[in-house]
Amino acid sequence: MEHFNLLIKNAMILTMNSENKIIEKGFVGIKNDLIAEIGTDLHKQYFRADKIMDASDSILLPGLINGHTHAPMTLFRGLADDLPLMEWLQNYIFPAESRMDADFVSVGALLACAEMIMSGTTYFCDMYLFADEVAKAAKKAGMRAQIGEVLYDFDSQNYGSLENGFKYTEDLILKWRQDPLISIAVEPHAPYTCSPALLQKANELALKYQTPLIIHLSETLDEIEQIEQRYGKRPVAHLESLGLLKPHLIADHCVHVNDAEIESLAENKVKVIHNPESNMKLASGIAPIPKMLQSGITVGLGTDGCASNNNLDLFSEMDMTAKLHKVHSLDPTVLDALTVLKMATSEGAKALGMGHLTGSIERGKKADLILVHTRQPHLTPLYNPYSHLVYAARGSDVTHAVINGVLVMEDRRLLTLDVEAILTKAEEKSEWVKRWVKRPSA
Repeated sequence: MEHFNLLIKNAMILTMNSENKIIEKGFVGIKNDLIAEIGTDLHKQYFRADKIMDASDSILLPGLINGHTHAPMTLFRGLADDLPLMEWLQNYIFPAESRMDADFVSVGALLACAEMIMSGTTYFCDMYLFADEVAKAAKKAGMRAQIGEVLYDFDSQNYGSLENGFKYTEDLILKWRQDPLISIAVEPHAPYTCSPALLQKANELALKYQTPLIIHLSETLDEIEQIEQRYGKRPVAHLESLGLLKPHLIADHCVHVNDAEIESLAENKVKVIHNPESNMKLASGIAPIPKMLQSGITVGLGTDGCASNNNLDLFSEMDMTAKLHKVHSLDPTVLDALTVLKMATSEGAKALGMGHLTGSIERGKKADLILVHTRQPHLTPLYNPYSHLVYAARGSDVTHAVINGVLVMEDRRLLTLDVEAILTKAEEKSEWVKRWVKRPSA
């Protein structure tokens, strides 16, 4: 007789596997951190479980994957809206960040983890300062996370000089390399804030430890112009000339890439993370995602940070992704619901190099799962679950979350974090921010 730690029964299961199999009234048995059994006809088989959950009127699917964010920027939510990217960064965000400390980042990261779990995200990829604090926050929340310290040409208030930044990153890799939830990436900020020498050294460090190399790429027209003026090449060609265009590279945004650049990204098996709401809010442009998918590029989905979104809800991001590309192409068939949901689950996992571990409901994979309650007015009737999740569901419809086999949210109640305490600390930190930064007048 099989014994499970957790048994979820009577669910509509969206496996998000290679066959996109749907199981009506199915069950999933979880043993330790793994999915041990999936099937139907539960009563005809003999199982025991420490905990049994009845998921009637619910969809069970892989936890959503936020492929690009800056988690602690929850504390800058709404700080400086309706501004161009460079003005937003240089006049508001960078000055505010220059005053941060480790405790500030810790509170912002905990707030982000609470928001993400409560809106269905079980795994996120983060780029920020004081990255060890983000890692510790994710660990405390019980979230799966890929984290890196942002590297620039200029000094950081965390590590000081760039030389120390590389040491800090290497120390992070060594500290967390055996952790079941936390992995570390090497993360230079962008071609316009990083010299060729920095980028090449970052690439060498990533290759040394076989970690992803993550960078903002071709996000704005201003970036294209700056790189062309400095190096006589567009950003994609610039990275290629430095030897960075390789399968371990994850490129965030890629808004302004032409057909030749898409072909180059595809040939070199570079992964891309699409952040449509941030790109729209900052008026950066619309990334040619349909062309990238047609070229075979693996594309995941991200929210970016709360200062440029202003939330971490991937349900909202999926809805916007599908609709944005339909109206842009004047083609309602572009980026159908299944394609977009895969970007937030199985394809998102592949983009982060974790497709062998998570992103789909299959035997032997990590038990990273969420339940969406469907017996609600805005989710009734239910004809197509993919369509429902992308176009009708909200993050608040997620009732349960399991990460690495551990139940971290039950009936909308977080089990790993004290939300009220985090909210109180976040409000205290916001008073500091008000003193640091002169906000744009309304």
